[in-house]
Amino acid sequence: MALIVQKYGGTSVANPERIKNLAARVARYKALGHKLVVVVSAMSGETNRLISLAKEIMPDPDPRELDVMVSTGEQVTIGMTALALMELGIKAKSYTGSQVKIVTDDAFTKARILSIDEHNIKQDLDNGYVVVVAGFQGVDTNGNITTLGRGGSDTTGVALAAALQADECQIYTDVDGVYTTDPRVVPEARRLDKITFEEMLELASQGSKVLQIRSVEFAGKYKVKLRVLSSFEDEGDGTLITFEEENTMEQPVISGIAFNRDEAKITVLGVPDKPGIAYQILGPVAEANVDVDMIIQNTGADGTTDFTFTVHKNEMNKALSILRDKVQGHIGAREISGDDKIAKVSIVGVGMRSHVGIASQMFRTLAEEGINIQMISTSEIKIAVVIDEKYLELAVRVLHKAFELDAE
Repeated sequence: MALIVQKYGGTSVANPERIKNLAARVARYKALGHKLVVVVSAMSGETNRLISLAKEIMPDPDPRELDVMVSTGEQVTIGMTALALMELGIKAKSYTGSQVKIVTDDAFTKARILSIDEHNIKQDLDNGYVVVVAGFQGVDTNGNITTLGRGGSDTTGVALAAALQADECQIYTDVDGVYTTDPRVVPEARRLDKITFEEMLELASQGSKVLQIRSVEFAGKYKVKLRVLSSFEDEGDGTLITFEEENTMEQPVISGIAFNRDEAKITVLGVPDKPGIAYQILGPVAEANVDVDMIIQNTGADGTTDFTFTVHKNEMNKALSILRDKVQGHIGAREISGDDKIAKVSIVGVGMRSHVGIASQMFRTLAEEGINIQMISTSEIKIAVVIDEKYLELAVRVLHKAFELDAE
């Protein structure tokens, strides 16, 4: 008998029929004697619908009130899921994030979990209940409803698994595991039986939509065994995310290719090349809670430097406004510009550690297709490049073939 946390995404609870299918799957696990916590997202499209409603009232909605609105999506699905389980004769009880006491900070719309009170859940599990928890949401220390940002239900599931010391956290989605890249872009993409936490973390951070990066960080930090499965297939083991590199002698050089269409590039030209200039540029941006991804700095012979960084596409105008209002005159920048017609492509693999020439192979492959590289970022197991967005799918296809990811 094991304690299992199962998380189901929006497509898995898109309508009553799918919720009934979810309940039937949970019933099969329950019949095997397992203790189960089920974390559910809002119905597919519901969060977007609620955000649109808010914007009809206020074009730039107040974050606190927006969280109050969008958190209702999960409240509907936990009730429906509990009812579906009861209809099958299974004892079930639903909890919102605040009822569990998933305590977060007060960064509305993208809060971070601080603590979880698992006492009531453990008591219910011991009493034979299946506990159904609303993903994506929590409550701050002042009692305000908060949400964890897009994909936050994954984080809820992994955080609960960590707090409960679950044997496994199963993430059910509309795909049957982690693929070498998005099969919609490269039909030859293969499902991976296993992948390391390091690789999954890099893939998630570089744009892979299978798992939210914070959920992978949680799982790695608290050693939560993680498995990605399809909610539409009864068979299959999905992809296991492991803590150790196994069979390193046969480890492929590259395990996967991630891409991200949601970034924008901001360039600050002609600023003085002196200590502290990077902080003067990025400090006000960080204070406005805008996340910065890739950064490059080029110093010229005239004593000035050009500073380029990427942010989420939706936050480009906010970042530009901050820089022009608070930074440009203060540091004497010649020009500040933004470009939201870019995309990021990343190759990831622990095999990079023991192989040379990976970067040159990637750059040569792109050059042969006439694809210009605008920015480069590397880590021990990742190389990421920024390119013109119109070349994104071509870049992913040729890199997938160049690194033989379509081979068994």
